[in-house]
Parts: sequence; structure tokens; C-alpha cells
Amino acid sequence: MALILAILFIGSYSLYQGRFLIFGPQVWVDNLKDGETVSSPVVTLTGRAKNVAWLTLNDRQIFMDEEGRWSEKLVVSEGLSIITVKARDRFGHEVNKNLQVVLN
Repeated sequence: MALILAILFIGSYSLYQGRFLIFGPQVWVDNLKDGETVSSPVVTLTGRAKNVAWLTLNDRQIFMDEEGRWSEKLVVSEGLSIITVKARDRFGHEVNKNLQVVLN
């Protein structure tokens, strides 16, 4: 009985610790949606990231607070601009969020 409990405990603990590897990096942009039209060339992007060791906005490193929140100002061109947020975890897994923004 003790052996079964030990195996269950070790298995549960392994899954718990492996959650970062299983879920991978996650990133959200909170204040802009894909295809949104903006009226100012200066846009402040805010978002959240989870399980992330490295975060970039248009290939420029940005930083988050202890809770994974981030905020950056960005200048967009007139017409269509593509914004890319990349997140990479400590295991090398990467996720990209692409947003198209139109400046009138």
C-alpha cells in the first residue's frame, strides 16, 4: 500500500512540476485586437505572459513584472502595421502573437 501511495505521489509531483513543459509559454495582448483601427501613431500595448523566460515585441526584448504583466509603447506607420509578440520558455518552446493594426 505504501509503495502505491509513493508511486502516486511521485507521479503527481512530476506532472505538477512538468506543467511548464506541458503548457509551454503563453502570451496575451489585452488592449488591442487583430485588425483594430487606431487613430494615433503611438500605441501602448499591454498584456500578460505566463511560463516565459524571454519576451520580445517586434524582435526587441521587453520585460514583465513579477505577475507576468507587460506594457510597451510602439509607433505604428500609417496604413497597415503588423505587430509581433514572441514568447519563449526556458526549454526553448516559442509562441508568436501577430496583430494587424490600421492607422487612419
